Amino acid sequence: MFLTSSLQSVGFTGAAAFILAILWFISFGLALLVHYFCGWKININGNESSWFLRLCLLLLIVFTSAAAIGCILLSVGQVEFHEEALHTLNYVVNQSEYTVQTLRNVTGYLSLAKTVSVAQIFLPSDVKDDIDRLNVDLNNAADTLELKTSENSSKIRNVFNKVKSALIIVAAVMLLVSILGLVLSIFGHQHVIHIFIISGWLLVAVTFILCGVFVILNNAISDTCLAMGEWVENPHAETALSNILPCVDQRTTNQTLYKSKQVINDIANLVNGFVGSVANSNPPPQATSNYYNQSGPLIPPLCYPYDAQLQDRTCSDQELSMQNASLVWQNYTCTVSAYGLCNSIGRLTPSMYLELVAAVNVSYALEHYAPPLLNLQNCDFVRDTFRNITSSYCPPLEGHLRIVNGGLGLISVGVMLSLALWILYANLPQREEVFAKLSSRITGSCRGKTTTSANATPGYGA
Repeated sequence: MFLTSSLQSVGFTGAAAFILAILWFISFGLALLVHYFCGWKININGNESSWFLRLCLLLLIVFTSAAAIGCILLSVGQVEFHEEALHTLNYVVNQSEYTVQTLRNVTGYLSLAKTVSVAQIFLPSDVKDDIDRLNVDLNNAADTLELKTSENSSKIRNVFNKVKSALIIVAAVMLLVSILGLVLSIFGHQHVIHIFIISGWLLVAVTFILCGVFVILNNAISDTCLAMGEWVENPHAETALSNILPCVDQRTTNQTLYKSKQVINDIANLVNGFVGSVANSNPPPQATSNYYNQSGPLIPPLCYPYDAQLQDRTCSDQELSMQNASLVWQNYTCTVSAYGLCNSIGRLTPSMYLELVAAVNVSYALEHYAPPLLNLQNCDFVRDTFRNITSSYCPPLEGHLRIVNGGLGLISVGVMLSLALWILYANLPQREEVFAKLSSRITGSCRGKTTTSANATPGYGA
């Protein structure tokens, strides 16, 4: 599909994020090795430890909040991106299904035309053979389009679902790691915080990689939308976009339109031949083949929608159109006796009426479903589809992707800076003494207030 080709062509655009992920993985990994194996420590004087802890705590809360906001942006962005992406995919699939259904409708009505008969008179055998050959081409075109659409939509849907799952997991895990890292750093659980430091180190690298993937995806979608806009101006250019919603083969379309018009005129000729030679005749009772006691006003002829060159023609006032023929014929239908003879005024028996209606219904259906093939042939249908995608679907997709990228970037930076503070906070040598002093001061302050209140009470009573 075109999106796959576009992904390959813009793959380098995510290189910056991938390089950043590699640099982060190597540099922070080396820093951890130096810290753990070389015994690197931070020495802070007792007078400085209190304000330094407060500053670290403030920064840690800020960075954790940034990571949390990034997780929220990522969650909101991925939900809206996934919904919009599937909405766009469903739109393309529906358009493809409409094309397939149009082809199958024409095929079905052409096949039905072979069975049309009026008073045991059928279409010529050479016309039936042409219909059989044409139906093979139409079925092949419909099957090919349906297969391509099904395969491509299934692959894209699976990719979108996997991306959604990955982003949900990243958002949840990063939020959990950020909050727990903050809590464990404050309370100085050294051994546990080291596990979160290593986890955060790996997760930041994964987040940078996801940033690169979504940069590539964003550029691929932008290129696809741009290519669709260019294709709208030059629809017959051979590009990979043909795999998304291909135009129907021109030769097959021309043959279908030609044969459909020919069949419509042949059916009209069949109906008018019966009406003129049988229904509107007044044979004597001895002419058993055409006599069924028909009488009354003559039936108007059925309109030929196309002339001898199969160009559109206007029906005259004396002709019946395909749309109202069945209603008009009801006025010429008689009731029949047990012997099949008319016992009321009319020129059509009920069975004849049904045969004529069946024939004209097939003609009307072909006249209705065959012209849309022109939109498939000259690519108007595909052009309208791509124009609608570029104007209505591409801008929201690109906007949601920017939100996802922003969330990933915020998570990466927030957790990356928090990692440094986790290490500092968890390895301050005097952190326990400082917490003890702070606790003693708070306790002493509370006791002082209690003693003062107790001493003041007797004096007040005196």
